[in-house]
Amino acid sequence: MNRACRKRPCRLRAEGPLAPYLEPYAEYLAESGYSQVAFWRKTFLVNEFNRWLEREGVPVDEITRGHEETFLHDRAHYRLPKGGDRITLSGVTDWLRQQGLIEATTAMLDDMSDLDRIVLEYKSWLREDRGLASATIENYAGYVGRFLREVSGGSELRLASVRPGQITDYIRRLAPKDRTFAAAKHIVTALRSFFRFARYRDYILIDLAATVPSVAGWSMASIPRAMPADQVQTLLTASKTWRTPSGLRNRAVLLLLARLGLRAKEIIRLELEDIDWNEGVLRVHGKGRTERPLPLPHDVGEAIAAYLEHGRPETPCRRVFVRSRAPFDSLKAHSDICQIVARAIARAGIKPLSNGAHQLRHALAIDMLHRGASLTEIGQVLRHSSANATRRYAKLDLDALREVALPWPGALP
Repeated sequence: MNRACRKRPCRLRAEGPLAPYLEPYAEYLAESGYSQVAFWRKTFLVNEFNRWLEREGVPVDEITRGHEETFLHDRAHYRLPKGGDRITLSGVTDWLRQQGLIEATTAMLDDMSDLDRIVLEYKSWLREDRGLASATIENYAGYVGRFLREVSGGSELRLASVRPGQITDYIRRLAPKDRTFAAAKHIVTALRSFFRFARYRDYILIDLAATVPSVAGWSMASIPRAMPADQVQTLLTASKTWRTPSGLRNRAVLLLLARLGLRAKEIIRLELEDIDWNEGVLRVHGKGRTERPLPLPHDVGEAIAAYLEHGRPETPCRRVFVRSRAPFDSLKAHSDICQIVARAIARAGIKPLSNGAHQLRHALAIDMLHRGASLTEIGQVLRHSSANATRRYAKLDLDALREVALPWPGALP
């Protein structure tokens, strides 16, 4: 039932505004690796949507999110809704938008609230005027969107009515009580950036960026949270038995984290051309659009090769690691790698203090420290741009700390 899709064009014979695009869309589904069952479900829903558009007299270039919601509501009167219907329908309109058949502004802005429009404009400003990376833009927009929803209270957004007291109250509630200092600092930075944008576009008349309070925190105050060395070894040993396509991928990801100390985003950005098998070198795309060559250890290269040969699905995507289910696109976000690590930890029966991917990077640094590596060497392996980023690992070098610690005054209690 889940064999690869084999198209049958007779299923796609229908009248309506989408009729000329049903066959190309079916080709897209087949090339994306969907199973036969998924293919039939998607094409059946698209055919129904096509007939509904014809009855309502809606042309292709005027389809909006509102039409999707109305269709699903009308369809629920005579057919039992399924959980994936909304996602399937959005996939169709997204594909039409990529083909240039639906204007992005028409599809996205017609049913968008004032709040969403401002956030979308802010994201465009960050991308075009400030040149920030996509991940940073999404993080900033998320922080700003949550702030605007709270201060608006569900009513119509009036950005010019925001007052400094509301900003201060918001920061006091969220930071740093139930967050790390870094997370609280990100909220503050995002809000200052947004208010500069709002002042620049004349949405506000006063400089609210100057009223955003700072979050109390001190550098070098925290200790890196690393997975203990024995748990890292247990995790990597357990991954040797994983033989499914997703298991082969997850083992390669774990080894890149634990052996080379790669960041989650660096793993996502790896492309097939970044691996030089003849020289045994891996080109890593790090922070600030920098590239660094790293030696490819034997076990890491062996795990990647096993995934590429036996686990990676056929896909035109050039990223090394892709989704294990159709569509076989690349992994998108830091959270995708964190989910891989969390599931691997649970599968190995480990109960750590954290499930994040960065704990394996910290574990590598601490292991190097215990083996006698200097902080300079650790910084080079982890590709730190500043020595201050490496200095915090000195707190875990207990032998060196004992040498510089002052003796206890007087007799011990």
